[in-house]
Amino acid sequence: MTILGAIEAGGTKFVCGIGTEEGEVLERVSFPTTTPEETMAQVIAFFEGKGIEALGVGSFGPIDPIEGSPTYGYITTTPKPHWGQYNMIGKLKEHFNVPMTFDTDVNGAALGEATWGAAQGLDSCLYITVGTGIGAGAVVGGKMVHGLSHPEMGHIIVRRHPEDTYEGFCPYHGDCLEGLAAGPAINKRWEQPAYELPADHKAWEIEAHYLAHALMNYVLILTPQKIVMGGGVMKQEHLFPMVRSKLQELLAGYVQHPALQSEIDQYVVSPGLGDNAGLCGSLALAKLALNK
Repeated sequence: MTILGAIEAGGTKFVCGIGTEEGEVLERVSFPTTTPEETMAQVIAFFEGKGIEALGVGSFGPIDPIEGSPTYGYITTTPKPHWGQYNMIGKLKEHFNVPMTFDTDVNGAALGEATWGAAQGLDSCLYITVGTGIGAGAVVGGKMVHGLSHPEMGHIIVRRHPEDTYEGFCPYHGDCLEGLAAGPAINKRWEQPAYELPADHKAWEIEAHYLAHALMNYVLILTPQKIVMGGGVMKQEHLFPMVRSKLQELLAGYVQHPALQSEIDQYVVSPGLGDNAGLCGSLALAKLALNK
């Protein structure tokens, strides 16, 4: 059996695991994201002696995932203290002489959902996580989307809700999608975390407004065959029907397809891989590295 290594490198915690080419997680561990020195020492200790044959890393960003670039494998302009311009792949290569693939956590999750999850068997999908931040990755034509770098779909500008006066918390853009709709925005706007707000709270109408505007943009630009929504905020399951309904309202019948009309409940969905979406995404990245 081929053993693959997977790292879901989050701004709050790292999740490391080993698994198979079929996406089965055999062992996993998590620990808080502190300094690179302390965190990476724990990562390396976990994988030592495990006999991994490839390693996939899905990381918080911004990162450089473009092979051949001088800074390939780096976390780049992140506001997270100590991690800016950090050569993660370089550090891992010092200890493990195996093929590696490095990408965003959300691109990895999109690949994982396309390989084993809610989008299995489809040619394209989009994965968006709504939590401490907002990020989205896409698979098109069976491949993760890259260009100059990786997509930053969490930072698009969306139309403001007419009753929302919150200024937004993004340090770069203020009231971009992340600045208005990520977990910290909900917390600061209503002075309590999302999970404490009742299902009939005004917060959810505003949240659905912003998320649906974002999905409309993604649908019009990428026309993915499936949209998968994960992250802590999307644990509020009552949010899904609100987002679907608002998305249909915004599209106004312009894009004529059953997936966006009678089958919308099967189009905008939660992760098929559940809480393992990120880790299985990194396993999918490792599988990609193995087959290069």
